[in-house]
Amino acid sequence: MAPDSPQAFDGKAFVRTLSTSPGVYRYFDADGELLYVGKAGNLKKRVGSYFLKPRLEPRIAAMIAQIARCEITVTRTEGEALLLESQLIKSLKPRYNIMLRDDKSYPYIYLSGGEDYPRLAFHRGAKNLPGRYFGPYPSTFAVRESLGLMQKLFKVRQCEDSYFRNRSRPCLQHQIGRCTAPCVGLISVEDYRNDVRHAEMFLEGRSSAVIDELAAAMEQASAKLDFERAAALRDQVAALRQLQAQHHVQGASADMDVIACRIESGLACVSVLFFRDGISLGTRDFFPRLPLDAEPADVLAQFVAQYYLERPVPRELILGEELPDQAVLVEVLTEHSGHAVELKSSVRGERARFLQMAERNAQASLTQRLASRQTLGTRFEDLQRLLELPEPPRRIECFDISHTRGELTVASCVVFGPEGAEKSHYRRFNITGITPGDDYAAMHQALTRRFRKVAEGEGAKPDVLLIDGGGGQVAQALEVLKELGVAGIHVVGVAKGPARRAGEETLILVDQGREIHPGPTSPALHLVAAVRDESHRFAISGHRKRREKARERSVLEDVPGVGARRRSALLKTFGGLAGVEAAGVEELMRVKGIDRGLAERIYAALHG
Repeated sequence: MAPDSPQAFDGKAFVRTLSTSPGVYRYFDADGELLYVGKAGNLKKRVGSYFLKPRLEPRIAAMIAQIARCEITVTRTEGEALLLESQLIKSLKPRYNIMLRDDKSYPYIYLSGGEDYPRLAFHRGAKNLPGRYFGPYPSTFAVRESLGLMQKLFKVRQCEDSYFRNRSRPCLQHQIGRCTAPCVGLISVEDYRNDVRHAEMFLEGRSSAVIDELAAAMEQASAKLDFERAAALRDQVAALRQLQAQHHVQGASADMDVIACRIESGLACVSVLFFRDGISLGTRDFFPRLPLDAEPADVLAQFVAQYYLERPVPRELILGEELPDQAVLVEVLTEHSGHAVELKSSVRGERARFLQMAERNAQASLTQRLASRQTLGTRFEDLQRLLELPEPPRRIECFDISHTRGELTVASCVVFGPEGAEKSHYRRFNITGITPGDDYAAMHQALTRRFRKVAEGEGAKPDVLLIDGGGGQVAQALEVLKELGVAGIHVVGVAKGPARRAGEETLILVDQGREIHPGPTSPALHLVAAVRDESHRFAISGHRKRREKARERSVLEDVPGVGARRRSALLKTFGGLAGVEAAGVEELMRVKGIDRGLAERIYAALHG
């Protein structure tokens, strides 16, 4: 069933061997590359439709001409086939499938667990810490906004544990009324847990229940003549009611997503409006990879399967098109989520208004993306002309170095392609083992680590390598590529002009012995500057994170025998780390739990 060439594949004969069971089919070309993954309620009927029809759409005909073999996986139900199809598309990325390109995990609000004083925090990535995760949210802004509201309403701490453990006096957040200062014991564990419970209820969408509890507590405080607490509870209830009024959307159900799709010039945009507890969380646009001749209903069907089978599913999905195999998708989503899920495309009233809003968002985003793509294409073509390349580059990488007086050096690598920034391919390198401030050595180390994989046959090779710097930095890049035996990369240095003004940059081609001054109107220079600036931003943000992490760590944490309690006792006794540093061994011994040996180790650690 797997002949050597696509021309030898006899599709009609292959179909005769198939059963009528549900399952998944996969088409491969002569080189073994996966062309397409599909599901079927009846494999014989579905696969036969590709080979027995006299006329096929251009996209399907082009794919059929390349098929060299077909593999079949039989499943028990059509729902299982749908799940397997979605998993295979995401993991194998077949050429002719519609594929959701969403290379960034979604942000959550994280509530830590196993602590007397839990904290709320922004979280993105693997959910492997003890505690609870609320979300996902459509954007970072939505999470930051929610965390800001939580600080005002419930005053649950959001500081890092290292900062929390080492406080000896309340911080600014307490002074401006956004934290109850659990770090220094200004609130009891019981009262703090009650605040955390209310915050959890609010994040679960039970804001009305929180208001009812707080209103009852206000009445009790008033009856006990505790008017100060009653007034505080009154203000909290008023703030919650105001928040409900501001964010509640008339006509939105408790949990609902509204999804619309627009296709134009070979590009698709899926726009999603998110509603939770009747509150709008904002919108997010997706641009799935699109094969030729795809219809909006096909795109929406693949989007819903690939997106919601990995995330919490709302109870209601409003769709711009009725989906093929919609009943199967409803069954699978209901089983996956553990609650009933409705998919609706024929809606009236407020839901129709939301759907029109999503459709307008999709069209506007699609128009903007098409215009951006056209501009980007022009810039890539101009860069080809400027650098005298045989064809426009398909992959551009740029490296930059960031440090503060040689401290904690970080190198960045950003990647751009014809579609723009490819953020899933960005990389940072923590530089170690060099003389502080030696940018040449830092660049040499980062490039060696990046292109060693290319030399070993792993990873993609860029067409153009941009180096933020002058001839010395470019020479480091050429030396690394020569050492590793990597050829075929155009290395270009990007040096600022004498006045360091935008548009006056010089492009340095050391291997060709020439410099180019494109000028401020050059589309190619606009592209190079955008890539360079993104690399600069990515390097600086990485360096700042590394520096802040290092500075948040107390020197006392590295002293054997000094745990959280002793560290807290030292800081409270001496009023902070500066006071501990100024204390002698005898003074340190006066703190409970610290003997002479430990005091001497602390003193030695603080005084080098």
